[in-house]
Amino acid sequence: MEQTQERSGADGGTGGAVPGPRPGETGTALELLVHGVGGTTPAEMLDDPRTVRITGDHVAAVFRRTEDADAESRPEDYRDRPVPEAYVWCNLTSGNGTRALWLLLLPFMVVNLAHWMRPTARGRIRTVRLYGLLVRLTGLTLTVLLVAAACEVAIDLVAWQCAGTSACAERHSWLGFLSPAASDGGWWSAPGRRLALAAAVPAALTGLLWYLSLRTWRAYESQQPMDRSTDPQEDAGRTALNRPGFWYGRRLVARLRAAHTAAGLLTVAAAVGVPAARFDRAPGGPALLDTLGWLLEAALAAGTIAVVGVTCRRGRSENRLDRELDRHLVRRLPLAALVLLVLTLVYAGWSRPGWTSAGRLPGDATFGAITLVQGLLVIALAATAHALHRTLPGARTAIRGLGGPAVAMLACALGGVMTGGVAQRVSDWLDGTGAFLDGPPVLLTWQASVIPPLLVVVLLLCATLARRTWRLARAERAAVEDEHPGETGDPARTRRIATARAMAGLTDQGPLIVAIVSVTTLLLGAAALVGALTTDRAPADAARGTYPVVHGAAQTAQALGSWLIGLGFILFVTWGRRAYKDASARRTIGILWDVGTFWPRAAHPFAPPCYAERAVPDLTWRMATWTRATGGRLVISGHSQGSVLAAAAAWQLAPSARRRVALLTYGSPLERLYGRWFPAHFGPDALGSLHRDVDCWRNLHRLTDPIGGPVRLPGDSGPAVDREPLKDPLTYGRTELHPLPAPILGHSDYQADPAFAEERRRLLARLRPEVPAARPAGQARVPGADGGPADC
Repeated sequence: MEQTQERSGADGGTGGAVPGPRPGETGTALELLVHGVGGTTPAEMLDDPRTVRITGDHVAAVFRRTEDADAESRPEDYRDRPVPEAYVWCNLTSGNGTRALWLLLLPFMVVNLAHWMRPTARGRIRTVRLYGLLVRLTGLTLTVLLVAAACEVAIDLVAWQCAGTSACAERHSWLGFLSPAASDGGWWSAPGRRLALAAAVPAALTGLLWYLSLRTWRAYESQQPMDRSTDPQEDAGRTALNRPGFWYGRRLVARLRAAHTAAGLLTVAAAVGVPAARFDRAPGGPALLDTLGWLLEAALAAGTIAVVGVTCRRGRSENRLDRELDRHLVRRLPLAALVLLVLTLVYAGWSRPGWTSAGRLPGDATFGAITLVQGLLVIALAATAHALHRTLPGARTAIRGLGGPAVAMLACALGGVMTGGVAQRVSDWLDGTGAFLDGPPVLLTWQASVIPPLLVVVLLLCATLARRTWRLARAERAAVEDEHPGETGDPARTRRIATARAMAGLTDQGPLIVAIVSVTTLLLGAAALVGALTTDRAPADAARGTYPVVHGAAQTAQALGSWLIGLGFILFVTWGRRAYKDASARRTIGILWDVGTFWPRAAHPFAPPCYAERAVPDLTWRMATWTRATGGRLVISGHSQGSVLAAAAAWQLAPSARRRVALLTYGSPLERLYGRWFPAHFGPDALGSLHRDVDCWRNLHRLTDPIGGPVRLPGDSGPAVDREPLKDPLTYGRTELHPLPAPILGHSDYQADPAFAEERRRLLARLRPEVPAARPAGQARVPGADGGPADC
């Protein structure tokens, strides 16, 4: 792809395009194409191997065909056709191999999604703030859980248990200098010094998370949106996506990053300092060390209060572009936690004659407390979401407004499985025979043991959905035959089309699946916590002496759960390694990030970066500068996730510019996924306001598409936006134009359908090069009143 040369002094701030006619004159028409999940190449989007980059960089850029590079200077050549441009943003989610590391941040991404799943509410500002607070606190517990798991592995299993056991240290010679027996009482063999040295691992993990968060923010989210004032006539209550500061969360991310970094360092300090302080409290211990232990624990408690207080503060100034930064807080809070960690390491490393390592460190209480707090936060979040949903219930809102709590529960479960799996695998590796070490905390074994029952529920649910899909596919066969009267029937082709439609309908069952899995996870997690706290033994040991069936089930669940966690850990590492080396696999993982990282990091600063904080300002700047410099017509054409970016960018335009833009979406999840799961931002009121604000909006969808669907606006707005479902396949049998069987396209290749070119032509015909007269706020356009197509 050839890079266009700089046109300094000639582009007028249009992002590389030579200005053509001024506003009010006949302008060139522009079609701005935005691709969807998985990404593509400029050549594929523009259907031409010769493309040039008009504006942008290697991460995200706008491309044209080479012959269209100077289209603005030749408007007479484009009177009957638009200038196609392609905005390529796939490198934001599937770029170099380091993106494979983002798999480790999956629980953080999921809990961040829960923040944006808040139900629609009017006049409940305090309840809305409480919802955000509960999600931020849940995200904080996930950070503590991750660091605590690293402490469990490095400090407890390796430095405390294995290095303190002669047989285990002999099996792993690299631990010889930490073993009192192998090193003959060497300097590092003292328990406190072993703990202090092992603390480098979780501390380094915390530092890595801090670095990745800072680096990714600078690379992706530091792009400032267009600075504009809020229009007083604009109803900002329908969606926050039209607020100038929505896509610039620097202040909040920086504050949360400081709080979570401090929380991680404090967790490491507690893992090292608390065992030493407990030993110093024993009768006959040194009074000075005892006093220092109390002081350090008091400092840890004060640091914890400070971290929670910072997390509880509101931090999104969306009504303006907030360029401020809490510099003192951002710098001093992590620094204070680091200083406290260093002092704790010095305190733990002090010589303590008679201190030996036996058993396991007090990890059961730590992981039990984290699990209990997470469960209580999820329950409180569910109560808050229910209260919000009752104020303005939506018929299609996922799980009746409880989508956020359900997803937050899954994030906690995912974090628990990942951290517990690492601890279990390391314990098995260190102690192959199971005779040397006490192993990880009992709670982690209980949590692993509830995985098989959860899988049984999931399998039963999948079987039920499969049966329902099969029945729906049989019913669809008659509908397919009715749509093609007079054609020779082909039972196999009819069955394939009907099956594709039935499989596409599984997307609408997503809320049911998430609800059942979340409730089951909550109940099984509570049972595991109760079992661990009441018995203080692994499930198989706790069931010994009961009925043989119970004991056998407990043994099977414990063994199978440990095996499944090990298998999952191996698959996770293998998937990440493959994604690091294989670009195609990395692009597959990028599809997950395309959906999960659309939203800003408002609940967890260590989540993967929000690509929309780069993509939405890019599109907004391009559309605003084009319409201002040329006065031309503009259709933004978005496929799949690209339609979500297109809608978000249109909302960010000034109202006057928004009325000069037409929107064409196809295969769009705007209502089917975003409208149901994120009702506060993409609900019917929000999408209805977008329809009224842009000049025109048309949406294409297929019954065989598992992702895209109709926008479903109420009243007359519905048919004005949604076209009837497109035929898929284009022809049932063989025709003169299609002598070979036409494929079932599903979610792909919407531009191959003649309806696409027809709708684009009608949108361009409707648009005028001059600025339309402003409509009164809240007043919908009367179809056909201004000479445009009567159905738009």
